[in-house]
Amino acid sequence: MIAYVFPGQASQFVGMGQDLFTSSDLARMRYRQADEILGFEISKIMFEGSEEELRQTSVTQPAVFLHSVICAEVKVQDSPGAVAGHSLGEFSALVVNGVLSFEDGLKLVKARADSMQKACDLQPSTMAAIVGLDDDIVERICSDVEGIVVPANYNCPGQLVISGDIQSVDEACKGLIDAGARRAITLSVGGAFHSPYMQPAQDELKKAIDQIEFQDPSCPIYQNVDAKAHIEPNIIRDNLVKQLTSPVRWKATIEQMISDGVESFIEIGGTGKVLQGMIKRISRETNTATL
Repeated sequence: MIAYVFPGQASQFVGMGQDLFTSSDLARMRYRQADEILGFEISKIMFEGSEEELRQTSVTQPAVFLHSVICAEVKVQDSPGAVAGHSLGEFSALVVNGVLSFEDGLKLVKARADSMQKACDLQPSTMAAIVGLDDDIVERICSDVEGIVVPANYNCPGQLVISGDIQSVDEACKGLIDAGARRAITLSVGGAFHSPYMQPAQDELKKAIDQIEFQDPSCPIYQNVDAKAHIEPNIIRDNLVKQLTSPVRWKATIEQMISDGVESFIEIGGTGKVLQGMIKRISRETNTATL
């Protein structure tokens, strides 16, 4: 079985999607639709903007979504046996497997980006990538910090991203280095994604999601919050809401997909390499899956 996987925020790059726009009538139509839905010319920022402009949450999330979905529509012929997306990438996956229309998917991504930006503005916060420690050690040290700092992305063996207020993340990073982490790298992000600080954003996103009709999928989606396959629209909807304050269980997701018979993963969107390294490290533990 072949699975399609979709990257999230931080997979953006200046010029993304320009080749699709140049070569495909469908891509040009999608970008025109996106301009109307978003209220600004996103293709101009994606193709000609600066890295700083592209890093703004209100731009990054729709840009990554657009690139992934249009890549799938223009370049991919075969239907997948399963899909999954890393954080924001879950919305791309839900369009490709038919749960959401292109228009509804983009509307929800816009609502998600806007609500997350508001939540970030309420509390200075950040994230940090921890390399070279077992998950349980990272979890323990985060729990010992007085403020709010939590595991946010369980990416692959030896790589876990933490999220919280700036002081607590700094304190946790010092403790993790002392505990033997090879690196603790503060990320250039707008705030503490997948943490309790995203609760206001989750509340706003739920209102937007409740207004959208979710269809039956063409194939299962493995969702971030529980790393399990789902086909029931109401469960998919609930998990999508929970995602904003829950950790991304990417390692467990890939392990479950391999266990369920996925033999090959195709990454769609971004540079095509963001998730590949993670999957290779995870699949080495099972010695089965390929890219």
